[in-house]
Amino acid sequence: MTARVQSCGAAEAGDASHHVAPAAASAVVPNRPAAFGAAATLVALALLCVAWEWWLAPLRPGGTALVLKALPLALALPGVLRRRVYTLQWASMLVLFYFAEGIVRGMTDPAPHDRLGWIEAALALGFYVCALVYLAPFKRRARAARRSRA
Repeated sequence: MTARVQSCGAAEAGDASHHVAPAAASAVVPNRPAAFGAAATLVALALLCVAWEWWLAPLRPGGTALVLKALPLALALPGVLRRRVYTLQWASMLVLFYFAEGIVRGMTDPAPHDRLGWIEAALALGFYVCALVYLAPFKRRARAARRSRA
């Protein structure tokens, strides 16, 4: 449902394909691959957090309450799946804590459990990048709208 402007050549008389309505010109075309990547990495990160603290490498045998660290990710998941800009914004800041934890545990946990930390850091970074790529056009549009009002 997006309008496209032909960038080369002049339009013939009666050809309306070069006209774009002002509302359509300012509409943001969502980046579907980035949204999919953000959702996929968030799901994978939440599953990794649960699996890590329950049975892959819990701090104590039988699992620990650290499994609850997946709860904020689960709370963000519905909004990320619906591609809500506000949710993607705060989730991109939240995931930086998981990135930091992954780096710390990747550097300090004994092998082979240190790999889980590096995987967590990679998933967190993947979500962060996908979220920023998805949000960039929305931020540009908001910035342009602010400038046009000033």
